[in-house]
Amino acid sequence: MNKQAITIKDIARLLGISKSTVSRALSGQGEINPETKRKILELARKLDYQPNIVAVSLKQQRTNTIGVIIPETVNRFFAKAVGGIQRVANLAGVNVMICQSDESYVLEKKNLQTLVASRVDGLLVSVSRETDKFDHFDAVISKGIPLVFFDRIVEGLRASRVYSDNYEIAREATQHLLQQGCRNIAFMAGPQHLYNSRNRLKGYLDALTAASVPVRENLIIRTDYKSGKNEEFARYLMTLKDPPDGIFAINDYAALEIMHVLKKMGFKIPQDVAVLGFNNENICKLVEPGLSSIDHPAHEMGMAAAEILLQEIKEGTNTLVNRLIRSRLVIRESTHRQIR
Repeated sequence: MNKQAITIKDIARLLGISKSTVSRALSGQGEINPETKRKILELARKLDYQPNIVAVSLKQQRTNTIGVIIPETVNRFFAKAVGGIQRVANLAGVNVMICQSDESYVLEKKNLQTLVASRVDGLLVSVSRETDKFDHFDAVISKGIPLVFFDRIVEGLRASRVYSDNYEIAREATQHLLQQGCRNIAFMAGPQHLYNSRNRLKGYLDALTAASVPVRENLIIRTDYKSGKNEEFARYLMTLKDPPDGIFAINDYAALEIMHVLKKMGFKIPQDVAVLGFNNENICKLVEPGLSSIDHPAHEMGMAAAEILLQEIKEGTNTLVNRLIRSRLVIRESTHRQIR
């Protein structure tokens, strides 16, 4: 018995009582003699009884667990988002299973299948950079499993979504660079099948158009969120006949690498080139010059997504909530130019 998990049947046999009596005592449900209940609980503690979660979940048709799929765990944005999810789940007494797609469509599908097979009560998903087909999510929705997308959302599916104002904040950031005297602004555009990337590019383009600044296609870099070509991009841009005087990077780490390359090439930041990042990582305020960035509300987004999912699980309905969490522009020395 020491080598095997203690069961309700074991406790009932040792006390010479029925399994149903033990079950009622351990669950706190139903009428039971106080002395009998005391003996059951005392023996359960002594034998270190642990309830069979799988059996309980099958009986209740719930596992009290939600699944989360994120593109990567090393990215501070997704780490903060998971922190928000975990906070809401902890308060609700719900367990969280986290999977990483590593920006892979194939692995994302595998993660989804694993979580569904584990009978999670609902799913929170931020899609990978490779995901441009959504049949695997259609299958989940058709099973009636609550699904909420956050940050990297999917349009056109019957699922709730939590997202930020990518268009508005990209337009505001581009306007800031224009106000600092920049007229040749390079933009690092992410995969255009992703909602976030598509709207950021549109915000950039609309800001230029509104300021009557011509759009230069050779200043738009088509890349992704994990590119290892930032040095190559920087050298390409700065050797153009008419190089940029402002660079709007796809994220902070790309911006920091570009700043490093610009310094090696002899350019001054922001006097020669203003540089703007995205995500407002902690390191932004520690580098010289401090990096201007967009503060993306990851923790709040994770909390909101978890709250919506738990509500849908509780009500047993797909409410199709669309919740906007606003970002903000944080201006530091890297874009604070003296207008010439």
